This record gives sequence, structure tokens and C-alpha cells, in this order.
Amino acid sequence: MGKIVFIDVDGTLVNYEGKLPHSAITAIRAARKNGHRIYIATGRSRAEVYKELWDIGLDGMIGGNGSYVEEHGQVIMHRLITPEQIHRIVDWLHERGLEFYLESNNGLFASEHFEQSGQTAIQEYARRKRRPCSDTMTVRDAFPDMIFGLQGNELYRKDLNKVSYILNSYQDFLDTKAQFPDLENNTWGGAGETALFGDIGVRNITKSSAINVLLRHLAADLTDTIAIGDAKIDIPMFEACAYSVCMGNGGPEAKAAANYVTDDVDNDGLYKAFEHLELL
Repeated sequence: MGKIVFIDVDGTLVNYEGKLPHSAITAIRAARKNGHRIYIATGRSRAEVYKELWDIGLDGMIGGNGSYVEEHGQVIMHRLITPEQIHRIVDWLHERGLEFYLESNNGLFASEHFEQSGQTAIQEYARRKRRPCSDTMTVRDAFPDMIFGLQGNELYRKDLNKVSYILNSYQDFLDTKAQFPDLENNTWGGAGETALFGDIGVRNITKSSAINVLLRHLAADLTDTIAIGDAKIDIPMFEACAYSVCMGNGGPEAKAAANYVTDDVDNDGLYKAFEHLELL
């Protein structure tokens, strides 16, 4: 068995506009031809991994920041938030007046007013990621396949990996974290008080824990693993693997945690990383 490579999606495999560089496709196909295994490891749920990505040629995926593991079409692990926890989360967010969306392998499902309330946060997130037309971006532009208009019991789903919610203030995250010690609580869209969203997922689930599940399934050696990412949330994945690469467009914390920093995603960074790693 060759190397086992785990690649983050947004900001690593694709740029912040969702564009997949042709050089990344070339690199992955060449590496697999040479006997290496390639998995995406992403915060996206299965429903958000579009056909374009699978068509590259992948051995599988880690999704929901570690709640889901798939290898050649076989589900190796899928940890869901319990129905009881979902009731508590939805009721709490409603009580706090925080709009949210539910993340499932079957799709993304928005709360009653997420489309309207999320506009400012989505545009700010797009500006931070240097996306074009950020000032006119809508929630539907950012989430073209999201399902809107759910109400009442329709929000109490049983198939959820994560819940993301808009922060009106950083205190919303702190209070939510205190309210749900039985769940994993994180923020995204910025660090600390600049965060735009909070998210709630299965406790003790990370990309790192999912990598260990997959390695046990493959009977593979940790010394053959490589992680490639661009963000703070990728650091546990970096720490779990024998070698780590951060994209040139990555954040300072992720760069400091990586063994090697490659070029930007838009400047053939993934291909150059594969060259450096002698996978091609």
C-alpha cells in the first residue's frame, strides 16, 4: 500500500468560489495511478460532495468533520446527533432567536428565517474569503441546494451530522457551549469574537478520530498518512497524520502546525504539494 492522503475540500481541493483547479485533478489521478489512496476530509456532509468531486477519482471520504466515513462506497462509520439532542438544540436556538441550518447526508435544511437573517453573515464570510460579488451574494448563492421553509416538527430530523447557527454575538456561542456539554461545539467564519457561525455536532468527533477509524478498517499504518488542509479545524487532522501540508492561502495557525506550506489553491498548490511529497 502506498501513502494515504487526506485532503480538505474548501480552500484546499477547491478555491473559495468552489472552483476545482485542473492541476488538482491531474495530481490526484496521477497519485492514485501510482498506488496511493486519496480521501477527502471535510466539514461537508455527503449531500454536499457533488459529482464533480467524485469524478476526479477518490477512494472515499470523511464528512461532517469526522462524523461520517466512507470507503469505496461502503459506509464505515456514521455517528448522528440523537433525536433527543436535536429537539433540545432546535428548541434552544429558537428560544435564543438564532437562525440555523441542519446538516445531513440527505441535504441542508434551513430554519424558518435563515435565508433572510443569514444574508449579512454570508456576505461577510464571502468578503473574508475574497469571493467576487460578495456584496451581492445571497444565502441561495452560497447554498444552492439548501431546502428552505421548514417549520415546526419538520426541523426535528433524525439524520443530522451537525447544526450550524448564526452568531448575533460571541456570547451566543459561549452560552450554547455551556448548554450542550454532551455535544461538540465549535465556531467558523472567524476566530474568537470575530466568528460568524457556531456549530454543534457529535461529541468527541473530529477529522482525527475519523482517520483512526478508517486506518483500522484498512489495517493501515499511521506512518503512511498525509494530511492537507488550510484552516484551524484541520489541525487535529495534521496532528493525527505522519506528515502535514498547509495551503499557501491557509490561516496562520494552520501554517504553523503543518510540516510544509505549499502554494495557494489557485496557484496549483495541491499539485505542488504532491510534487514535494513525491506522489506523482
